[in-house]
Amino acid sequence: MTEDFYCDEVLSGKTEINKVIETDNILAYHHTRPFYPVHIVAIPKRHISSLLTIQTEEHELLLELIGVIQQVAAQVTEEYGACRVITNLGKYQDSKHLHWHICYGEPLR
Repeated sequence: MTEDFYCDEVLSGKTEINKVIETDNILAYHHTRPFYPVHIVAIPKRHISSLLTIQTEEHELLLELIGVIQQVAAQVTEEYGACRVITNLGKYQDSKHLHWHICYGEPLR
């Protein structure tokens, strides 16, 4: 896997995606290799490597990202009755681009 799948593949247009919500700054789409029956990823369009590296000047972008995550989570919860909202850090974070998973169901793998 590349160091930043989201910049290198998704945001560049190399990998085709099924969008859920898109704003000028944020993209939420169905995971290209889902781990759950419902698996949506939300990312900032600007590169931020991790939740731990967010700078003060990026707080507004983070609030916008959380707003999109909230909308997607509300949609999934309304349709399925529940969801998980997950972000990974350190060794658990495969792609070094801030991203959140909004998921429903038991892991597929």
